[in-house]
Amino acid sequence: MSASNKFQQADFLPVCKDDLKKRGWKECDFIFVSGDAYVDHPSFATALICRALEAEGFRVGIIPQPNWKDTSSYTVLGRPRLGFLVGAGNMDSMVAHYTAAKRKRSDDAYSPGGKSCLRPDRATLVYTEGIRRAYKDTGQSRIAVIIGGIEASLRRFAHYDYWSDNVRRSILLDSKADILVYGMGEKPLLQIAQRLAAGESISSIQNVKGTNIRVHGRDSIAKWNEAVLLPAYEKIKDKDEGSLRAYAEHFILQKQNADPLTAKPLAEENDGDRWVIQNPPIIPLTTEEMDKLYELPFTRKAHPMYKEGINALKEVSFSLISSRGCFGGCSFCAITNHQGRAITGRSKESLMREAQKLIKDKDFKGYIHDVGGPTANFFRPACDRQKSGGFCTERECLYPAPCPKLKADHSEYLKTLEALRKIPGIKKVFIRSGIRFDFIQYDKKTGSVFLETIVKNHVSGQLKAAPEHVSVNVLNAMGKCSIECYEKFKNDFTQLNKKLGLKQYLLPYFISAHPGADLKEAEELAKYCKKTGFTPEQTQEFYPTPGTISTVMYYTGLDPRSMKPIYTAKGDKERRRQKELLIK
Repeated sequence: MSASNKFQQADFLPVCKDDLKKRGWKECDFIFVSGDAYVDHPSFATALICRALEAEGFRVGIIPQPNWKDTSSYTVLGRPRLGFLVGAGNMDSMVAHYTAAKRKRSDDAYSPGGKSCLRPDRATLVYTEGIRRAYKDTGQSRIAVIIGGIEASLRRFAHYDYWSDNVRRSILLDSKADILVYGMGEKPLLQIAQRLAAGESISSIQNVKGTNIRVHGRDSIAKWNEAVLLPAYEKIKDKDEGSLRAYAEHFILQKQNADPLTAKPLAEENDGDRWVIQNPPIIPLTTEEMDKLYELPFTRKAHPMYKEGINALKEVSFSLISSRGCFGGCSFCAITNHQGRAITGRSKESLMREAQKLIKDKDFKGYIHDVGGPTANFFRPACDRQKSGGFCTERECLYPAPCPKLKADHSEYLKTLEALRKIPGIKKVFIRSGIRFDFIQYDKKTGSVFLETIVKNHVSGQLKAAPEHVSVNVLNAMGKCSIECYEKFKNDFTQLNKKLGLKQYLLPYFISAHPGADLKEAEELAKYCKKTGFTPEQTQEFYPTPGTISTVMYYTGLDPRSMKPIYTAKGDKERRRQKELLIK
């Protein structure tokens, strides 16, 4: 391992050879090839991973958004000593490029000036192939390539691909990378880095939790003697009835082996002799580890090489990430599959220290834009089991009813928000992450206090809420509470605003064409919006992305939780009609 560099307190990480010279480096230990522009802010995965490695003494460089058509773009920092890291960016590259209607997007929030087309489709595959091509004939040993991030994580096994309308192999096989890091990658990546630095070959690193690896031949999986065998790729790739059911079973086996405390390894056969092995998930970071990670010396700025702003940074520049994980259990959301259900929240003291750093920024106007995570009011573990990083595999925390062991409590979050409000130089602390209104109602101790507190102190005119639909059938498919639950929340919110003399509004989100919804359910939702006087300015059409229960429903026509048939609107005409009904 190389010595930590003296520039880390103020400088951006190297992006060119001139930067290496300024630091006195001959080479990097790792080079991260990223589909996003380089923004040195903890909301951006590239910066978070690279700063975490740097804090452990590794020399890390970044090649952001390389020109994938030019092989030399992968050599601007030279050959790394230990390997390349590859990530498509904070979003799946296909989602970043295409709408749910498969139309090309005109902008990209993670690119300078919002320009589109600065990353390729299926960026992880393209970047990995480009690296291999760039270093193919150097006369040195094969370069190590480790892939990760949201795109790789959710495609780690064979998966339905909406854009090609077929089942693709694991991205690990298609990319020919050496290791895939899934989920939140700081811990497994550091273990890999330390073993590479100690002289191990990349091919010998096969047992790190939180990783997928590929092996050849059935005999080679013997060392994972407890592995659960997933249905083989050959059994799930077709669209006949048997393959569709096998695909649903394939997904549920993954879901049943996602708990870090009890999960077994998973093994998937491809083409007869190639196997993808998933080691069990890594235990999530502790609060202390989260505090340390998010307090690393980020500049919190876009790299000065960009003459235009990065739109994604504008949204989070003065926001605080307070937690990871989500136990909401929404069928259409991939966060559970990526971050996990166990919640890790940061300490009040750490968030206060970060807030005090914001005050010193010359562009800070006194407003913290958000204090949240995937769900803002999931700030602490849902139950005692989650305190150890685990969660139940046989049931959800909130659906179809709250688990008897659920500890709905907003007290720690309330204390943190109060402490932030009292810091001199902070005028207002907003919550924009969105909240779970049913969780507020389940909290009989502090729920009402929390709601009044956010209405009084933390709403910037509008508060996001996500009832998603009104139909019982659709809400059941979504894993969401009843519309009556939302109605109670809306009434409580309205009455509190009236009591406090405030004019603030709820901004509800609805999804059209979700599995379970035919035109009858779509009309029911449209009538509800008309009856309540709400005209959605923007509605979301269901988007079948990898890694969600809803996508399994969309592709197979089965609810994988029960294996019962479920209606799915697939044709462009009906999907468009459902959306039109909602926005009329």
